[in-house]
Amino acid sequence: MWKRPWGYKEGLVCGAGLFATGLFLQGTVGNIHWDLFSRPVNIIVLAAYLFLLAVLYGLRKKVYCFEWLTHYTAAVSSLIWVAAITVVMGLVRQVPATQPSADWLGFSKMLSFWPFVLLYIWMVTVLGLTILRSGFPFRLRKIPFLLNHAGLFIALLTATLGNADLQRLKMITQLGKTEWRATDENGNLSELPLAIELKGFTIDEYPPKLMLIDNETGKVLPAGVPEHLLLEDEVTEGRLLDWNITLLKSIPMAASVATEDTLKFTDFHSMGAAYAVYLRATNIKNGQAQEGWVSCGSFMFPYKALRLNDKVSLIMPEREPQRFLSDVTVYTRQGDVRNDTIEVNHPLKVAGWNIYQLSYDETKGRWSDVSVFELVYDPWLPYVYTGIIMMMLGAVCLFVNAQKREREDFGEKKISSDEKEVSSDDSRTKARKGDRV
Repeated sequence: MWKRPWGYKEGLVCGAGLFATGLFLQGTVGNIHWDLFSRPVNIIVLAAYLFLLAVLYGLRKKVYCFEWLTHYTAAVSSLIWVAAITVVMGLVRQVPATQPSADWLGFSKMLSFWPFVLLYIWMVTVLGLTILRSGFPFRLRKIPFLLNHAGLFIALLTATLGNADLQRLKMITQLGKTEWRATDENGNLSELPLAIELKGFTIDEYPPKLMLIDNETGKVLPAGVPEHLLLEDEVTEGRLLDWNITLLKSIPMAASVATEDTLKFTDFHSMGAAYAVYLRATNIKNGQAQEGWVSCGSFMFPYKALRLNDKVSLIMPEREPQRFLSDVTVYTRQGDVRNDTIEVNHPLKVAGWNIYQLSYDETKGRWSDVSVFELVYDPWLPYVYTGIIMMMLGAVCLFVNAQKREREDFGEKKISSDEKEVSSDDSRTKARKGDRV
């Protein structure tokens, strides 16, 4: 071992040394605090790292270790170590950055784990030196290789160093009010360079559904695979287990009214209205029948269940949101005003911020006057996308070159075959001439 040229054994030992060094740093220094690398520190670190790569590449002829880092055995060894520790990361439950590690070693916070970071730096360094070795001197045929590797290098490096500048905040807005403050995951309040005014909030809900529950346990039936009857438009009857359900009256917006001996529902086109149905449930085995109101209720009116017998009751769970969005007006420090809507998976991009629809006042449901937004600011994201696009272009170039080489090989084989046929024809012609002589 350690005899030139170095191979996989030396590479695996180098990885073990980095892992042991990382464990020592983890035990003495603790987790890596990435917030210390926020701008301009990350820019300085990036410049110093690129300069160091250039120095390593320039000294590769004098220091064998630096030359070995450009060899494929170093690349494969680093990939094996990074893949192995990534598998461990996938098997161990990771905790948020704001929480302490769940184990004394630190495997549950792998992104701040010294061994993981050192092995990651080793892999990226090998990747950078490989790019320099292949890029000088430059050849057109190396473009696909350079695009793939340089794109991966840019994406990995900028995603790591840019993580410190990433801001992920939560803003709670009320209808008709303007908010410019947001809180981070630690609850710290920050003032933003933009303000959001909530103009309106809309929820589209799935149709209500009826279900059976056990009177003693309150669990839906049948246990494990509950059945439901979806009250879509024009649905007037259905079946749940041994019960035939017939809808006699439906009120999409209703309010409960207490009478002397019962509770009934009436039309109520105002805030807090709930869905209610009057129905008949008939048992198909014994003919037992029950009639009454069933409602999912709201923040103003209680839900209403229909007791069918001593064991089973019929209920209507809360309606599930299908789609919800907010009408907003966004103001920036530059004086820009933008009116738009924000919907789940359809963020609004303003002044470098991505504004996502996160939640609402779930106690009020469709009548919520509160909208919760998540605001994300990631100035390094365009560079990460640049690296990804470069990798995609490299893949396209590799595919095109492969098709081109296949056509060239086919052409060469065809020419060779034609030449053999011509040679065979010449031989037969000479043979016939000899026979005549």
